[in-house]
Amino acid sequence: MSEVLLALEDVRASYGDGDVLQGVSFAVERGRVLALLGRNGAGKTTALKTIMGILAPSAGSIRFAGRAIGGEAPFRIARAGLGYVPETRGVFPSLSVLENLTLAARDGDAAPAERWTLARVFELFPRLAERRLSGGGKLSGGEQQMLAIARALLTNPRLLLLDEPTEGLAPIVVDEIAGVLAALKASGLAMLLVEQDLSFALHLADDVAVLGKGQLRWQGTPAAFAAAEEVKHRWLGL
Repeated sequence: MSEVLLALEDVRASYGDGDVLQGVSFAVERGRVLALLGRNGAGKTTALKTIMGILAPSAGSIRFAGRAIGGEAPFRIARAGLGYVPETRGVFPSLSVLENLTLAARDGDAAPAERWTLARVFELFPRLAERRLSGGGKLSGGEQQMLAIARALLTNPRLLLLDEPTEGLAPIVVDEIAGVLAALKASGLAMLLVEQDLSFALHLADDVAVLGKGQLRWQGTPAAFAAAEEVKHRWLGL
């Protein structure tokens, strides 16, 4: 029986008067990838920010590894074992690649042989090793995305949250990111993936959840989603 790692129950969150998330519930199981899909404005990024404590939930429960984390400070949530790759990438432009990476590094709870180290992320992203002394602001979009993922891995997370990791990237870079995430999945790292590229998302996902107007509208397997024409048409505009 699969173990639930992250669970949201009836979560509400808002930026002002109206709730962006209107009672959202879903779960990510240990070692699995959940693709969170929906149109722009559906609440996907808000869900990730609420999980990470960047936006406080106004109601509901968020639990990670059995521990209530809803409303905690982002640094405490990160220390609990959640790694976050934001849509904006969050690279510090005035710091070198090496400085961006070492700033975030922490051992976490992983066994020494399984920990992410600088050597290990440079093996995963050889381009970052080549650019280690370059400023973050001088990197290409693809290199910045690699840096954002590598930096999250160096926190040694048990769950990786990724917000639109392929947005604005050239196809060859998208393929490289896909290979990296597939390798991370094979290693057993759980992921919550927000992604507009359906082919990319469904190739990686074990489970799919669809948000629409701040509510969960559908959930199931990638195979079931592929056959759910009405869901795709109504909530993704396909």
